[in-house]
Amino acid sequence: MLSIDKIQDEIIADFGIFDDWMGKYEHLIDFGSSLPLIDDKYKLDENLIKGCQSKVWLNTEMKDDKVIFSADSDAVITKGLVGLMVHVLSNQTPEAIVNADLYFIDKIGLKDHLSPNRSNGLLSMIKQMKLFALGYTLKK
Repeated sequence: MLSIDKIQDEIIADFGIFDDWMGKYEHLIDFGSSLPLIDDKYKLDENLIKGCQSKVWLNTEMKDDKVIFSADSDAVITKGLVGLMVHVLSNQTPEAIVNADLYFIDKIGLKDHLSPNRSNGLLSMIKQMKLFALGYTLKK
């Protein structure tokens, strides 16, 4: 399994291929398409990420000491964002997630190209994923 930093480095390289933001947005949308979809039974209000303008559902479970995320959103770009975050943080140990420095977001220019609402939503996703992971570290 790749470390969070190795995955981030791959993402930075992948996004570096694109010359303009139209290509990068399409690549981001592809992450939403490849997202391990949340089971409909988890599309509950308590699994909605607070702070996102769109609806974003996030579920988590532990398997072999790794946190597994599944998610979905009703908006294409937001689904891409949560897909990207699931790609980076899923299948990692809770400690690795809690301590992750998510430097790829700045390196690919994501913060500069998201609306303030989407930026806030992305921060809410990260916060929720780290909180889930923190909860698992406390259960050990």
